[in-house]
Amino acid sequence: MPQASEKRQLLLQAAKGLIHEQGFTETTLADIATRSGVALGNVYYYFKTKDSLAEAVIDTRADELRQLREHCDQHPQPKQRLLCMIDSLRDHWSEQTVAYGCPAGSLCQELNKVAGPLKQQADQLLLGHLAWLEQQFQSMNCVPGREYAFQFMAMVQGGSLLANTFQNSTILLGRLDELRQWLESL
Repeated sequence: MPQASEKRQLLLQAAKGLIHEQGFTETTLADIATRSGVALGNVYYYFKTKDSLAEAVIDTRADELRQLREHCDQHPQPKQRLLCMIDSLRDHWSEQTVAYGCPAGSLCQELNKVAGPLKQQADQLLLGHLAWLEQQFQSMNCVPGREYAFQFMAMVQGGSLLANTFQNSTILLGRLDELRQWLESL
């Protein structure tokens, strides 16, 4: 029998997967309970509302992006950090990305349709990532750094969207290769 912290983690992982696969609106607490193997009545012990569960999913996605940036920050130069980001995205893309889109980007897009705190919290996912990208480009004397950061993010998110739309991983991988070439030319 799973411990309390394990049950919470099972629920969170199930919610993360289901929200990515079918969206926030279509995912029910019953779906999450079924996938996690935790009784529906116990869901409310860990998460009082569907919104509180969504907040935990957003926090988890934010942690994933933060860990990715920290991994790339181990490189001494900003261009190396950006190339590390591209390589990490290339190495860790999955059929899930092709099937359902970028986990962070699709979550932001989905929650953008829901006004209020969830939308604002989800916005921080990409805003935090955008700020990191901008800092890297500014350190490379690419001015304005924000425009370069938007270009970088647009290539990744656009590649994910097109790969998902056409169910073709080579589209995403091709955009990442183009992004690498563009970055190396700076």
